Amino acid sequence: MRAIDYDIVVVGAGHAGVEACLATARMGYKTLVVTTNLERIGYMSCNPSIGGLAKGHMVREIDFLGGEMAKAADKTCIQFRRLNARKGPAVRGSRVQNDKDLYCKYMGKTLQEQKNLDILSGEVVRLRIEKIDGKARCTGVVLRDESVISCKKAIITTGTFMNAVMHIGNIRQEGGRVGDKASIGLSDQIGEFGFSVKRLKTGTPPRLLNDSIDWEKTIPQEGDETFYPFSAKSSKNLELPQIRCFITHTNEKTHEIIDKNLHLSPMYSGVIEGTGPRYCPSIEDKITRFAERKSHQTFLEPEGLNTPLVYLQGMSTCLPEDVQMEFLKTIPGLENVKMERPGYAVEYDFIEPTQIYHSLETRFIDDLYFAGQINGTSGYEEAAAQGLIAGVNAARSLAAEEPLILQRHQAYIGVLIDDLVTKGTKEPYRMFTSRAEHRLVLREDNTGERLADLGHEIGLLKDSDYAHFQDLRSQREKFFLYLKSQNVYPNKDTNEKLIESGSTRLVKPGTLVDLLRRSELNYEVLQEFFDVEQHEREVWEPVEIEIKYSGYIERQKQFIHQTSRLEKLKIPKDISYSNIRGLSSEEIEKLNQIRPISIGQAQRISGVNPSAIQAILVHLKGRQKLRSFDGSEIGS
Repeated sequence: MRAIDYDIVVVGAGHAGVEACLATARMGYKTLVVTTNLERIGYMSCNPSIGGLAKGHMVREIDFLGGEMAKAADKTCIQFRRLNARKGPAVRGSRVQNDKDLYCKYMGKTLQEQKNLDILSGEVVRLRIEKIDGKARCTGVVLRDESVISCKKAIITTGTFMNAVMHIGNIRQEGGRVGDKASIGLSDQIGEFGFSVKRLKTGTPPRLLNDSIDWEKTIPQEGDETFYPFSAKSSKNLELPQIRCFITHTNEKTHEIIDKNLHLSPMYSGVIEGTGPRYCPSIEDKITRFAERKSHQTFLEPEGLNTPLVYLQGMSTCLPEDVQMEFLKTIPGLENVKMERPGYAVEYDFIEPTQIYHSLETRFIDDLYFAGQINGTSGYEEAAAQGLIAGVNAARSLAAEEPLILQRHQAYIGVLIDDLVTKGTKEPYRMFTSRAEHRLVLREDNTGERLADLGHEIGLLKDSDYAHFQDLRSQREKFFLYLKSQNVYPNKDTNEKLIESGSTRLVKPGTLVDLLRRSELNYEVLQEFFDVEQHEREVWEPVEIEIKYSGYIERQKQFIHQTSRLEKLKIPKDISYSNIRGLSSEEIEKLNQIRPISIGQAQRISGVNPSAIQAILVHLKGRQKLRSFDGSEIGS
């Protein structure tokens, strides 16, 4: 066996692995990423798109923390849409359709050119775990050929590949996706160290051939005229030609064929045991769970500019291939369709995420981090966010620095990780705006204000990029002062024109701030009707939102301030919950399972009642062990 030394080894080069290895290499550590397929670095295994509601927020957060996904998404965008554009700013979300092949090539090239980063084609079959000072530590990985790669930290980002099995009807074969084999042995070894290893299921729809579709029978869906790039570093002009997507619908005949063949689906015959994604159900699930629905919408999304393949969003299935073809031909536009590849399901191992810390280091083995779908999540964005945080924290640990732990009011990434670590998951976890109790302060437009300073502090947001944002922040601050200082005096003629443009009532004299508090007016309208300064949308829109929603935002900030005290109260690692009077056996069991790092986190554990929180507080104050994260003691 040969031994090779690295500071950090990343296992897997999907969306989590890409962000993890780039973060550690950019922070100055000698990094190796191991992948079974060098041609599929950052590969989009399922839908060819990035972003969406809440997901788009995370992509922007990744960008301001120094990650790569946002730039790759902008560079390879072939359609842009802002979802919920007419709703409140908290629930708007950017989404791009990507050229699947170009996205993959962009990420591969980025990794190849990254200093401090090596890429190895190989399969990790087990970890090298050693007992050091009585504690299990990961000190390396072992490849299929028994080569040993030594490291100080390891990050596992195996996606849907651990003990993975693909299903199409009664056809069953090992593999995490078509063309790539499963990772065998790794999750078995992890389970031997006391981790709870469970099964999940995901799926993908058929891939159709473009020229076999009758596009005249479908409904075109155009992209937006205005492009809002994910990355603050990207050009505001799209680089690639833009395409249309298309909409069609299932019908009663479609549902009839699926229903009579349900017994052939491995999900319904009992072959698949893993739980599937609730919020991205298969077509079999849809017609079963929503039996009253006579039709379901499906999107036809081209996978790129130079490929004949079309992704059929919303039609994930694992029915036999002939049944898939039969029901597809009942859908308008698909009467003569040809499949390049049928839909299929993947069943795979994941690790119950309550067994990791907020840093994403595991509880049972030191120097070992999990990120991505191994933690029970679904989606490229959720995976990339975890990969970035795992990479940052592995690097900070080597530098003997405190881990980066984002709070729930700081970022959707903070919500994601806290939910996983505190609540766990029984199904593939997907981020939604509804999961964030502070979503009005977690908007896409204020991502820089929330995270740019932090990204620069940890060393991943470049000086030039940080300076660009500081200049933008300065422009916004000056713009707000300008709005406060400018009085306007609308005359009759101006008021008539404003009402014609959509204003619901007369505009009275006042400052520009007064006008912008009105729901039907925005700065774009004011620039048209008044002699005011001209500004780019990226300057005026965030300021206007803060003005319009100032009352709601202020109440949310007060709530954050009230609850932040509990987040700052640190619980000692050596606490014995069995010795605390007043805790039920269920509460003791759950507290021991999660091992919360703060009183705030303990409060969010399901089954831990307010009386239990009071009992913990009394116990810690009695032992004078209640301290805030800054080290100061908390009084009674």
